[in-house]
Amino acid sequence: MSFFDDFDWKPMALVPVLALVVLPFIGSPSTWLTLTVAGLAMGMIVFIIASGLTLVFGLMDVLNFGHGVFIALGAFVATSVLGSMGDYTASASLWKNLLAVLPAMVVAMLIAGAIGLAFERFIVRPVYGNHLKQILITMGGMIIGEELIKVIWGPQQIPLPLPEGMRGTLLFGDAAVEKYRLIAVVVGALVFGALLWTLTRTKIGLLIRAGVQDREMVESLGYRIKVLFVGVFVVGSALAGLGGVMWGLYQQSVIPQIGAQVNVLIFIVLIIGGLGSTTGALIGALLVGLMANYTGFLVPKAALFSNILLMMAILLWRPQGVYALSK
Repeated sequence: MSFFDDFDWKPMALVPVLALVVLPFIGSPSTWLTLTVAGLAMGMIVFIIASGLTLVFGLMDVLNFGHGVFIALGAFVATSVLGSMGDYTASASLWKNLLAVLPAMVVAMLIAGAIGLAFERFIVRPVYGNHLKQILITMGGMIIGEELIKVIWGPQQIPLPLPEGMRGTLLFGDAAVEKYRLIAVVVGALVFGALLWTLTRTKIGLLIRAGVQDREMVESLGYRIKVLFVGVFVVGSALAGLGGVMWGLYQQSVIPQIGAQVNVLIFIVLIIGGLGSTTGALIGALLVGLMANYTGFLVPKAALFSNILLMMAILLWRPQGVYALSK
């Protein structure tokens, strides 16, 4: 039986249902399309960030509240890399812009992954199996990480403008859609596809999932599960770095607390999606992005707590989240 044979598709309908329900309230189809694409873009960026954390929790049972430091690190690395490639970022050519943004993403992922390796070895490893200590020590690690970022880049806000070719909008009839939001949707879809394929279609993914179910059995076959799990933590940190680059460009500025600010959204996404579920994280992130944009337009004063209400509604339907098990 394949992954798709017993897959529960009902939660997937929540995203289009939410979009269609709010259409009559918005009224204008063009405004609705603009808000919907903006929400999907925001959701995809949040998913990239959250996917790393859901991997770490779902496969390693580690509550890493220090995840935000890797987000901030990725964003600040992007300011340095893109700042040194002005000839490419100032060009109106999208391809030249990509020659600047892609190296920034790669460097951010490499540095975040390397720091994640040290974070796992010296901070997380001593508290495996104890969630309370994990929460406390990883939060402490994030605070220290933010202070180190201030030492390197300074405590002030740093601009991270979009490259010239990624600015502006595309017209779809009367609807204006920002170019960068479309790019964010594509990048998020590629990350989700890569994660899903790796976890369900490769030997490494099979070993990781088997190790979660029966670690002793897999180790008895000669596989070093500990090494695989450390690799999972490094990949999760690298994805947070990638998400930091995307979020920094989305906000067009970065501050040392950028990771801590996004952490709230990340944990809402993980709770909605079901702790440890990659597919659930995608659904949760898209719902959060859409809800934030729709309520920001319709009821601005409710935007701050709209996602809390969304989370409560989902948990009343499915107390374990839309997908209780890792997919």
